[in-house]
Amino acid sequence: MWGGRFAEGPAAVMREINASIPFDKRLWQQDIAGSQAHVAMLAKQGIVSQADASAIADGLATIHGEYREHGVPVDLALEDIHMATETRLAELIGPAAGRLHTARSRNDQVATDFKLWVRDAMDGVDAALAALQMALVTRAGEHAASVMPGFTHLQVAQPVTLGHHLMAYYEMIARDRSRFADARARLNRCPLGAAALAGTGFPIDREATAAALGFDGPTANSLDSVSDRDFALDYLMAATQLSLHLSRLAEEFIIWASQPYGFISLPDAYSTGSSIMPQKRNPDAAELVRGHSGRIAGCMMALTMTMKGLPLAYSKDMQDDKPPVFEAHDLLALSIAAMTGMIETVTFNVPRLRAAAEAGFSTATDLADWLVRIADIPFREAHHITGTAVKLAEHEGLALGELPIDALKAIDPRIDERVYGALSVDASVASRCSHGGTAPEQVRARIAEALVALETAP
Repeated sequence: MWGGRFAEGPAAVMREINASIPFDKRLWQQDIAGSQAHVAMLAKQGIVSQADASAIADGLATIHGEYREHGVPVDLALEDIHMATETRLAELIGPAAGRLHTARSRNDQVATDFKLWVRDAMDGVDAALAALQMALVTRAGEHAASVMPGFTHLQVAQPVTLGHHLMAYYEMIARDRSRFADARARLNRCPLGAAALAGTGFPIDREATAAALGFDGPTANSLDSVSDRDFALDYLMAATQLSLHLSRLAEEFIIWASQPYGFISLPDAYSTGSSIMPQKRNPDAAELVRGHSGRIAGCMMALTMTMKGLPLAYSKDMQDDKPPVFEAHDLLALSIAAMTGMIETVTFNVPRLRAAAEAGFSTATDLADWLVRIADIPFREAHHITGTAVKLAEHEGLALGELPIDALKAIDPRIDERVYGALSVDASVASRCSHGGTAPEQVRARIAEALVALETAP
């Protein structure tokens, strides 16, 4: 490729460290698409003859079929997917293949290929997340009124509904989808035509190639075009945030599936056993999702550190941009699929969830609120009175609603029998009817909105 300048070939170690074909072969579809758009533009502009352009286009179509059927052959001497394809094209059509690289460089070529790949990856993630959201909404609809304990500090705090809890993850995933959508909009400018770093003297039509490849237009600065990897970092940062959300849900499933909790039972399809302990039922799928989140965050940090000190324009360090993105994408796809499957098939132990909500003095805040509303007591005083009642109930081994009225009146004479209407877990969740609250009517309203959004999305 550069034999005119170099008298000797590369050392064996140089050939190995320099080659990216073992991993960038994943870009083959994007590379061929970019080349097809480029050669069509070259012919339209009269930069190459129509005959040569047709031969190149036909040859690229043949290579597409070969790669699809047999995969991309790995030859370290050819370095990367671009040279592998161009070399095969020369074998098929002869010297005309050499005209394909007119008015472009591998720098703008790989930037374009990689953008196309990341864009496709984002579209795939979005579709998978829509399916995950639908699973969450469906199960939330089944349990809009199923009472469970809400936690802070992993301590029982207030009663909530299981539907409300699941819908919290729907909201997280909605933000994740918006991050990928924002990143996709930012990346959708085409680098092709920036050439090595300074543009080209050929009369190319960058608008045409951008449109042919589905971009909103060409990039505006040739130096930035070939050195920009913000789109890859955007993908990894959005993937990292998403993986944190998946990990939080996975962690809850791991805890909930343990015998001390017993809130859920995961199906056989997402569990494993033990080689020595026959009774074990391990939530391995959830644990692997939790583990993948660390690896995905590591991929984000790897590319961040690669890019942090690079001067303009292209540097060979940037060849290492693709492995962390590919790894993160593969892990993310597995994690989304696993969590979607678990959500769809998990069995919730509704009686156990309810019992846990009833056992942890979770309606204490409702007693304080009742004192404020009915007895016109300042909240801080009501908080103190309620704390005294909780202490007594704990000492007696009773729930708040089981304390005799005389015992409650002894704590504060302004308490009367009406208080018992506020101390059940059902009354508690029903009272949380503010917008976004856990009251079943609010949960069902948000589920209805979510279903409309999912069913009408383009």
